[in-house]
Amino acid sequence: MEKLTGLIVKAISGFYYIEAADVLYECKARGAFRKKGISPAVGDKAEITVFDDGSAALEKILPRKNYLIRPPLANLDRLFIVSSVSEPSPSTLIIDKITAVACEKRIEPVVVFTKSDLADCEELLDIYNKAGIKALSYSVHSQQSREELMSLIEGKVSAFTGNTGVGKSSLLNSLFPELEIETAEISRKLGRGRHTTRHSELYKVGGGYVADTPGFSTVDIERYEVIKREDIAYCFPEFEPYLTECRFTSCAHICEKGCAVLEAVREGKISESRHNSYKQMYNEVKDIPSWNTK
Repeated sequence: MEKLTGLIVKAISGFYYIEAADVLYECKARGAFRKKGISPAVGDKAEITVFDDGSAALEKILPRKNYLIRPPLANLDRLFIVSSVSEPSPSTLIIDKITAVACEKRIEPVVVFTKSDLADCEELLDIYNKAGIKALSYSVHSQQSREELMSLIEGKVSAFTGNTGVGKSSLLNSLFPELEIETAEISRKLGRGRHTTRHSELYKVGGGYVADTPGFSTVDIERYEVIKREDIAYCFPEFEPYLTECRFTSCAHICEKGCAVLEAVREGKISESRHNSYKQMYNEVKDIPSWNTK
């Protein structure tokens, strides 16, 4: 019998696949996890027991630095938010909601606009780069964009996410052809893609780990990752220099007099698009009691 520490790289139907000492072990979790209400997740660092017959059991989940509820992922360094330039058209509100969740959980957001060969995305790139959020365009035909993405993956635990149909799995396949991740064509009738990824899994590629996750939409974020109204402004990095400059400490940065954030929007220092997303997010949760949000 041997005790090892490893990384959960896949979870399917109650089985956890843990990479430890360069070996992949299939484990069942001890009953104690259910009693404590703990759900192991892909990305968790875990302690396992390897028995003499080669079987293994998951014993303990080590402390997490962050956790996404849906899809269930732990200990991410970077979250790549993938959005297409066209087919389907990008939604800055959806992008902004996901970047806000990433910032709240201390995960670095990176916005990737795919299909950049179909339309210009300079205006979109400017919105996020000005906000202090790294943004880049990606085309499967561009070696430069491929190298830029690869450099951001190396040495990190990352996830790629976005609504279905944006080309997330196609992007990963172009970076790592050996993965052969299933893809689906866009439905011309519905204008969106079908879900093709059924579970979360970490792939050891590019000098780091990359998760391909089931596509999740703004509905999932609203349901599972609600940010308290008083915290939303801190999830927009470009607001930070102005938050202590408002006339009133209770300023919601919506329409108040003497609001430094609104002044920065008027002066073009903060994107109007980003501020509009902030207002919508704030209004969606302003009447929710604090005890009813995480």
